[in-house]
Amino acid sequence: MHDDIKKALEVLHNGGLILYPTDTIWGIGCDATNPEAVKKIYELKQREDSKSMLVLTDSSAKLNGIVEEVPEMAWDLVEVTNKPLTIIYPGAKNLAPNLIAADGTIGIRVTDELFSKSLCSRFKKPIVSTSANISGTPAPGHFGEVAEEIKEGVDYIVNYRQDETSNPAPSGIIKLGVNGEITVIRE
Repeated sequence: MHDDIKKALEVLHNGGLILYPTDTIWGIGCDATNPEAVKKIYELKQREDSKSMLVLTDSSAKLNGIVEEVPEMAWDLVEVTNKPLTIIYPGAKNLAPNLIAADGTIGIRVTDELFSKSLCSRFKKPIVSTSANISGTPAPGHFGEVAEEIKEGVDYIVNYRQDETSNPAPSGIIKLGVNGEITVIRE
């Protein structure tokens, strides 16, 4: 795993794309602060850039660096959840503009999975995490289901966890409003 993290960090620092395991499914990732890298993911996925993608971070303490204000409810949700949870926050900041939704929101997941957490910690910036598929096709449940087109379109494929065949569930998604409104998008 150490070599994978080292190589993935090098690619991320150089604006490249990685294919990596997360706390849910395999994802395509890049530096979430680099608009050119984000653009490459939209192109690889053949996805409209009006459809925002989420970012991973390794610690809830880093949320203040990427959103204007963390609603009080978010701290409780992050602490009590026992499964991966993506929270859509208002007031995204310090991220690539083409990553932020038109309404100024950004989906963020604090990962506890060993590889992605270590990678985010070492990178010291949020990392894009979007399903490793062409837009409109099913998301792969495990590495063996990732399309060749995706594998060929990234700069580095992480070796760690490639042999797993379980199909993890996607994260829950909750949207928090500036006035404390909560909308459950996916349980």
